[in-house]
Amino acid sequence: MKFCPLCSGSSGNATYIETDGARILIDAGLSCKRITELLGRIGVSPEQLSAILITHEHNDHVRGVDILSKKYDLKVYANADTWSVLKPVLKDVAPKNVCVFESDREFYLDGARILPFTVPHDAIHCVGFTVTAGGKKVGVCTDLGRVDLRILSILSGCDLLLFEANHDVDMLMAGSYPYLLKKRILSGNGHMNNDDCGKALVKLHESGVKNVILGHLSRENNYPELALVAVRAALEEAGIDDMQIAVAAREEPTGVFEIV
Repeated sequence: MKFCPLCSGSSGNATYIETDGARILIDAGLSCKRITELLGRIGVSPEQLSAILITHEHNDHVRGVDILSKKYDLKVYANADTWSVLKPVLKDVAPKNVCVFESDREFYLDGARILPFTVPHDAIHCVGFTVTAGGKKVGVCTDLGRVDLRILSILSGCDLLLFEANHDVDMLMAGSYPYLLKKRILSGNGHMNNDDCGKALVKLHESGVKNVILGHLSRENNYPELALVAVRAALEEAGIDDMQIAVAAREEPTGVFEIV
């Protein structure tokens, strides 16, 4: 299995996952042209994709979906709630390519077992994904305000996990964002901060998660070194020294991670 965050942050999100039978793009939050360029940098053409899976309707996750689907005849999967708000926006997705999954219920795509699981975020019905194939499991879980036991259970045992470390609370509070936006980000339906990310990873380590990529870092309220320091501090306090942590790049592929 191969895993590559193509871009991750408030300016755009897309993650590529490849199994023996499936080539999946989770979100397409940059233009079709840019997504095509980023895929090309890891040796993949959009024509080779099995489908695009959508976490939620926010523009930094769907900006390129319409043109990608139209140009390359790609199927687009989302839950019914998300489609209810996206259909007027994604007008160029052909009816035959509109695919609806049921959140919190597994389905198969070209041999890969996919679980879209509900996460708390201020979208109509946001999901994360786990993808399992060949005895390996990866997860994508960003855009969530809090983690509960259900989410921890779903992500347990992931061989590789893209997980949100969106902001540093002090930077956010001292920054220029309007009060209501700060309140939204800090809420249980907003975004995960560095400290809470670290606490969640301590719990996930207990279930066997050893390889994590921090994602969806805020441009204004975080930076990679700060996120790494906060997460590693939480791990060290818990006596954990065998979890590998990377940070997803904002506007380019982070690297192709091979899970064997």
